[in-house]
Amino acid sequence: MRKASGMKLTNRLVAFVTMIVICAIFIIFIGGALSFRKLGQDYLTHYLNGVVEVIDQELSDPQGGASMSRWLPKLLKSSNVVQLTVTSPHGVVYSYKGLELLPDPNILYDSEYQLQLNPQYQVTISSIPPYAEFTYSLGAMSFISLALGIVIFGLVQGVRWLKLQLRGSELLETRGRMILAGKVDDYAIGNDYEWPGTASLAMDQLIKELKDARQERSRFDTFIRTHTFLDQLTGAANRILFDSRLKSMLQEPDNHGAVMLMRLSDWEETIAEEGKQNADEFIQEISIILSNFIQRFPDTMLSRYYDAEFAILIPQQSAKEIKLFTNQLLNAVERLSPPSSMERDNWCHIGVTYFQGGERRGRIMDEADTALCSAQLQGSNSWNSFVKENSWEDDRGSVRWRTLFDRVLTQGGPLLFQQAVFKANNEVVMSREILSRMKDERGELIKASHFIPYINQVGSNQRFDKAVITQIIALLKRESTIEIYSINVSVYSLLDKTFIKWLMNELLQVPRPLLNNVMFEVSESLLVKHLDALRPVLKKLVGMGCKLAVDQAGRTIVSTHYIKEVKADYIKLHRGLVRDINKRQENQLFVRSMLGACENLNVQVIAVGVETHKEWEVLKQLGVAAGQGRLFAKEDILL
Repeated sequence: MRKASGMKLTNRLVAFVTMIVICAIFIIFIGGALSFRKLGQDYLTHYLNGVVEVIDQELSDPQGGASMSRWLPKLLKSSNVVQLTVTSPHGVVYSYKGLELLPDPNILYDSEYQLQLNPQYQVTISSIPPYAEFTYSLGAMSFISLALGIVIFGLVQGVRWLKLQLRGSELLETRGRMILAGKVDDYAIGNDYEWPGTASLAMDQLIKELKDARQERSRFDTFIRTHTFLDQLTGAANRILFDSRLKSMLQEPDNHGAVMLMRLSDWEETIAEEGKQNADEFIQEISIILSNFIQRFPDTMLSRYYDAEFAILIPQQSAKEIKLFTNQLLNAVERLSPPSSMERDNWCHIGVTYFQGGERRGRIMDEADTALCSAQLQGSNSWNSFVKENSWEDDRGSVRWRTLFDRVLTQGGPLLFQQAVFKANNEVVMSREILSRMKDERGELIKASHFIPYINQVGSNQRFDKAVITQIIALLKRESTIEIYSINVSVYSLLDKTFIKWLMNELLQVPRPLLNNVMFEVSESLLVKHLDALRPVLKKLVGMGCKLAVDQAGRTIVSTHYIKEVKADYIKLHRGLVRDINKRQENQLFVRSMLGACENLNVQVIAVGVETHKEWEVLKQLGVAAGQGRLFAKEDILL
């Protein structure tokens, strides 16, 4: 991948110009020094040649040699000659040695001359080079100093002018760096001073088109998901999504619940007499009532199973609760005014059956249909339940659940298990999800999927989340591990100001490096529902160094625009999408859509509930970043 340069264009040009000027000054300085030295040597050689010529002439005169000892020392002293020796084949004719103290004898310039008029004589001279004892003088070097000052001043002014001219390119480069850092929205429109202007305008246009393309892609992804998994008239789940969710739940041995089928009688006659539009409006009224009623139970799914038939999936609820719910639902539906083509007292019938993990989906739907037919035989608006034994039946009411939660939380909190998440490319552990379990009165373990709905029902979610977070923080402080622990936090807890204040105080007491090993998971459906209220809370958690994951993605059909707003690190697919994905093209389409929404947002998609190698191969081909499930590792106790 091509990387951006770490040095600005202006700094490059300034450094280049400055280096050229400094090199030019250095070259001129070296050349001047060498020329200065060469001129001095030439001057000294020329001067000594004159002295030697005078000595040669004096030696040619018979009287000159006697008088040479009178005037030659003064001449040599004034000429910085330290030592002079005149020799002949018979020995030294004349010798001179000055009395000056030399700081460094190595600076002497030695030369030898053969006399022209007296070839038998030889003169050896040791002299001080010119300018050897000179020091810097402002007066003598004033012009050179002025020249250097002018060059430096011109360099500074030139660099300043160059920076001013290139300020626009710096602004454009800074904007490019910010865009590469992911701050596209903050720098979508450029500054008027950016240069080149055409590049700035082109970048503005491309960013605008990119935003439009992303929005269009988000709308297209939502369109694909809604047309694949939702009924277009009511907005409820269609038969494909309902069957997929039910089959996924039946494959978990600890799951249980009920399936309800509600059918409208004489629907074809109603369409023929009342018209398609009036019939659709009546279907929408029923859908609104059913949607409002199922809000009391978490993870409940409403589906328009056929044109005149609705299916409701209610997981993890007791038979007592389901019977009460069915009676209330039938009473609410009977208040509607059916079309005139329907019998007012015999137009709505409900069939109920119960399920537990390990049963077949087809059998469950046959049981619900059998119960529905029994209700129709009664000849009035009624409901009927398929008779079967429920080994999972739990008679705990709200009081017993509250007592169990109080006992567990008073004794230090739930038992914590962990399940590793493995990377898709090298199957190295990326993080570990914390799974909560608690023991009932008989000492049997209860999974979180069973007791979490009742925790929300009795209002103990904050106490429960505090107990789990406290244990994980204590573990991080005690072991200083490099493992990333993922903690599921209730959205309702994050909406409480008291809980947020407590959580922030706890996180502030944890060293920053350890906070990087904490990841909070929130449910996708509740996150989208309370997005405006949760956005500042999640921003605080991310700002403190914690990671953020969105769990159960795909359990409900929502827009993926929240991914960009909350800046999550990971998106964890709902296990219902992963189960048998190698056989379900519609689930593969959904996963592709989710991966496309996370592209270019630095968000990784994790597949949860991977059970077989075929599922994992398909998921890797689709492009998921990591996987979690029994295929890789089972749930192990943590504390």
